[in-house]
Amino acid sequence: MDAARRSVTLTALQSIPLISPGDDLAAIIGRALDALGILPVSGDMIVVAQKIVSKAQNRYRDLSTVIPSKRAINFAKILKKDARHIEAILQESTEVLRQTGQGLITVHKLGFVMANAGIDQSNIEHPAGTERILLLPENPDGAAAALKTALDARYGVDLGVIINDSFGRPWRKGVVGVALGAAGVPALRDLVGKPDLFGRALRHTEPAAADEVASAASLLMGQAAEGRPVVHIRGFAFEPDAQPVPAQALVRPKHEDVFR
Repeated sequence: MDAARRSVTLTALQSIPLISPGDDLAAIIGRALDALGILPVSGDMIVVAQKIVSKAQNRYRDLSTVIPSKRAINFAKILKKDARHIEAILQESTEVLRQTGQGLITVHKLGFVMANAGIDQSNIEHPAGTERILLLPENPDGAAAALKTALDARYGVDLGVIINDSFGRPWRKGVVGVALGAAGVPALRDLVGKPDLFGRALRHTEPAAADEVASAASLLMGQAAEGRPVVHIRGFAFEPDAQPVPAQALVRPKHEDVFR
């Protein structure tokens, strides 16, 4: 972060409606910014909750249409959970790493190691006679890039856009916000070779800048019924030579992962 910028301002956007499939998120976000009198400038960032991106992409599945496999049925018996839900998790995953009291820890098709492949039933509508689940967005980096393009055009600026979600951590309780998708920001920064306070060259330091921003935005978004899925951020500036890096760069390749 640029040393000349010593404060960061985060503002949760009000009046974001419940999102339906096909909704224009950029237009909705733009109206919410305008309603608060926020005129974006280049370098500002918009953090968007994964859930509303998934809703706009119609990433719903009706559990009544899911036929559980024998593997899903076996897991469901052990975990005492709905076999259809387990089947959906398996279909969204490439590998099951662990089973816990809360479900399965899997490798999502996008590479994320997470609980239950990110599939959720909270904060989604369930029309009469349906039991719906919501999957992660398709191509989160692409979705972030599309939002950036539309918002940049609306305001004539160069914004950063991050799509965030809540992840647990292996060694600590609780969840924190992480970046699933990013556009216009250096999601991962390489500081190797940069001098520390005493001139010693850094050897391993790679700040996950997009995750830090995503987590900060989560403080305002909340985790339950807050209804604040979009946050505007001003003041989180990067070094002039920092280049945009997608959030996919944050996914550690399996051959580098010493814990699996």
